Order: sequence, then C-alpha cells, then structure tokens
Amino acid sequence: MFGIKNFSAVINPPQACILAVGSTEKAVIPDESSEKGYSVANVMSVTLSCDHRVVDGAVGAQWLSTFKRYLENPLTMLL
Repeated sequence: MFGIKNFSAVINPPQACILAVGSTEKAVIPDESSEKGYSVANVMSVTLSCDHRVVDGAVGAQWLSTFKRYLENPLTMLL
C-alpha cells in the first residue's frame, strides 16, 4: 500500500507471528522458454515476523514456503 516495497512488522503480545505484505512491482526474470530469454512478472515482498518463544524460525520458514506455493498456484487451495 502506498508504494511501500517491503517492511518488517512488529509483534505485539499476545501475537505469535505477523505477516507483512509489501506492494507488487514489475520485475524482469529469466525465462528460458521465451524467445527473448526473459519475461516480466509482478513480484511481491512478504516478511513473516515470529516470536521465537512461541514459533520456531524453521516452522515459520515452512509456513512461508507453503504460503508462497498457494499464492503462485491458488487452485491448490481447493484440493
């Protein structure tokens, strides 16, 4: 929102985690299937802040990985 690319959210008790979602921006990414060798995609920054007394950082990273898969392919949420 308001063009903020990324930020880190502050955890307030009794929260265990908080997700910070930045704005999307167009970026050039490598694409071997394209004739040009690259393509343009919308890229969004997401940051997860975890209270390590409640949620281990490795578990938070697994959650972020699953969240990324669901965002990239939303039809998998229906299965």
